[in-house]
Amino acid sequence: MLRVDFKRVKSDKSPEWSVGLMQRALPRCGSTVGPSTARRIVNDRNSDGAAKSVRRSQGRRKTRAQQQRALATRAAILNAATAEFAERGFQGASIRRIADRTGLQHPLITYHYRTKDILWRAAAEHAFTRIRQEWDAGVPEQATVSPLERLREEYRAVFQYTVAFPEFHRFMRQEALARSPRLRWVAKTVLRPLIDRLLPQIHAAQNEGSLPKVEPILFHYMMLSLTTTLSGFAPEMEVISDLSPGDPRVTEAYWRLVEEIVFGKYPGVPRSGRDQCRGRGGTAKRTSRRNTTRRRSTKRRA
Repeated sequence: MLRVDFKRVKSDKSPEWSVGLMQRALPRCGSTVGPSTARRIVNDRNSDGAAKSVRRSQGRRKTRAQQQRALATRAAILNAATAEFAERGFQGASIRRIADRTGLQHPLITYHYRTKDILWRAAAEHAFTRIRQEWDAGVPEQATVSPLERLREEYRAVFQYTVAFPEFHRFMRQEALARSPRLRWVAKTVLRPLIDRLLPQIHAAQNEGSLPKVEPILFHYMMLSLTTTLSGFAPEMEVISDLSPGDPRVTEAYWRLVEEIVFGKYPGVPRSGRDQCRGRGGTAKRTSRRNTTRRRSTKRRA
C-alpha cells in the first residue's frame, strides 16, 4: 500500500504542485480523487503552513511600510539640513536645529547621519539626485530629440528645482564663497557627472548652429545663473516690485523669457496666458494704464 508523505506537501510549494501530487499518489492506493477533493485535503493538511505563509506576507508588508517611512524620514532630514546650511552656513549650522526643523529627536538625526559633514554631503547628493531623476524622466538619454530640445528640458528641470527649493541655491553659494573642501568634493563627486552629460549636448547644438560658438562650460554657467535668478533675488524683487517669485505665473513668464532669448522660441500658448507677470495685480496694470493714457494724449495732440 502506497502511503502519501504529507510532509512533502509544504506551503512553500504552489497549490497546483500539491494538488498534482495528491492526484498522482492516491490512485496508486486504489482511490481516485478530483482536483477539488485533492485541494481540500491539501488545505486541511497545510493549515499550519498557510498560517505561516500569511505571517510571512504580513511581515513583508510591514517591512515595506517601514522602508517607506525611513525614506520619508531621510528626505525630511535632508530638506531641513539644506535649509539650515543655506541660512547659517556649514560652521553655523546645528544638527539640533535641524532636528527642531523636522520635529524629530536629535538622536534620530545622528542615527542616520553621524556627523555634520556626512549630513552636508548627503544633502548635496540628495538635491542633485533629484535633478538627475527629473532629467531621466523628462528626457531619457535614449530619447530621440535634438540636442537643443534636450538642453531646453534639462535646464528647465534645474530651474523648476531651484524654484521649488530656493534654499538650494543659497546652500551651494555658502560653500562657493568659502571655497571649502566640501565644494571641491561636490564638484568632483556630484557636479562632474552632470556637467559631463551637458557639455557634449551644448557642443552638438553649437555644431548644428543652434547655439553661439563659445566654450560650452561658459554657456553652462550662464544658464546656471539664469536658472537661479528668481531664487537668488526673490527677497529684493518682492521689496521693489509687486511681483512674487513664488507665484507660478511669474516663474512661467520668467522662464518663457529665458527660452525665447536663449533657445529662440517658446511653445505657443494662448495670448491670454502670455501676460503672466501680474504679481498681485499692480505693476502690469499700472503699466497698461500708462500706455493707454499716452496713446490718448498722442491722439489729442494730433
